[in-house]
Amino acid sequence: MKKTLLALSISATVSLVGCAQMAENNDDDILERSGNTINVTDRNDLYNDEGVPNGDDTPMNNFGYVRHQKSPIPGDMNQYANMPTLNRERVADLISKLCTQLPNVNDVATLVTDEEVLIAYDTDTKNRFETADQVKKTALSVVPRYYHVYVADDPRMMKEIERFGRLDSNSRNIDQIIDTTIKEMLKYPQGRKLSDGENANGEMINERNDRLDRDTHDGTPKQMGTK
Repeated sequence: MKKTLLALSISATVSLVGCAQMAENNDDDILERSGNTINVTDRNDLYNDEGVPNGDDTPMNNFGYVRHQKSPIPGDMNQYANMPTLNRERVADLISKLCTQLPNVNDVATLVTDEEVLIAYDTDTKNRFETADQVKKTALSVVPRYYHVYVADDPRMMKEIERFGRLDSNSRNIDQIIDTTIKEMLKYPQGRKLSDGENANGEMINERNDRLDRDTHDGTPKQMGTK
């Protein structure tokens, strides 16, 4: 009788270990890099009925899905030590490409800093205000929401912002130099204000949150060529 119970106990233990191992292996299929990150990678049976892979060669028409769970260990932030950062060069490239797809916009130069986007472009539009609004909103659709966007429909401004291309946020007097350029760009149409609480460039109205601290009228900088 004792031998029978011992055999049954060993059998149950082995079964539980096997189940735990299977569960762990199954988790590995969807938990990528971190036990707190549920990232669908190769589970085509879950999210791709047609069998389209979710790997590095994912076609552009695939959706992306990632789920994160807070670590049960208080203060554990190690899993986010390698957070992705914004590649400003690629963002500038994308904005310029998208803007050249707009009607009447023929040439676009884009500078992306740590908090601003400066866009100079050549256009043959008959409605400068409307085109400026389209260019600005195209840029805002790409960058994080805290960015401010400034535009100028003057090809001569391309050389002005090009000189910043090799600089960075730590360059000497960079803030003052860029502010001078922004003040010049504000002489051109900037489009509509983004909301009742923001001006045309994405700055909060009646809030001293921008480095320029310039005078505004109803929260919108004075512009030339507006209709």
